Amino acid sequence: MDSEFGSSYITIEDDEGNEFELEHLGTFEFEGAEYMVFLPADMDEDDPDYGFIILQVEEVDGEEQFVSVDDEEKLQRVYEHYTQMLFEEEQDGVPEED
Repeated sequence: MDSEFGSSYITIEDDEGNEFELEHLGTFEFEGAEYMVFLPADMDEDDPDYGFIILQVEEVDGEEQFVSVDDEEKLQRVYEHYTQMLFEEEQDGVPEED
């Protein structure tokens, strides 16, 4: 996913077979794991459920899989790290590359 060419989108399917289109915002490592941050592409910004979707990337049988972060404390740390990265990019005026 290369941000040089604009936004990247993916479609994921949940355990119940529902498909969601997501806009990829960034990828980063934190506390020894890789995370990807998305925004829902098919949801109105005024929807109360609209916001960052943070998924952990795990390799299973040689394939990357997205895993939700179910531990609320861990998710909060990851979210805070990502928002701090955004703040630092804004201060520097130069976005970091994925």
